[in-house]
Amino acid sequence: MAVNIEVVYAEPKRQRLLTLQLADGATVADALAQALHTWRLELPADTALGIYGETVTPDHQLHDKDRVEIYRPLLMDPKTARLQRAKEQGS
Repeated sequence: MAVNIEVVYAEPKRQRLLTLQLADGATVADALAQALHTWRLELPADTALGIYGETVTPDHQLHDKDRVEIYRPLLMDPKTARLQRAKEQGS
């Protein structure tokens, strides 16, 4: 039996989406390896991963119709960014 999943990665100017069919028992690491090979990308080892917004580890076993999300690091804390924008608008 196989699991059908999607792997997504949002870059600043484009979104990558890959639909995969993997063997039953496949992990997030398996999906990530195949996606990165297909996209010819390299990511830091500590890149955060999730499934439908819930953080998971690379050894997490996939289920049919899962959506593996690759998260980019934040450039700035969202709260700090809002404060900075508010200060700039108030000036």
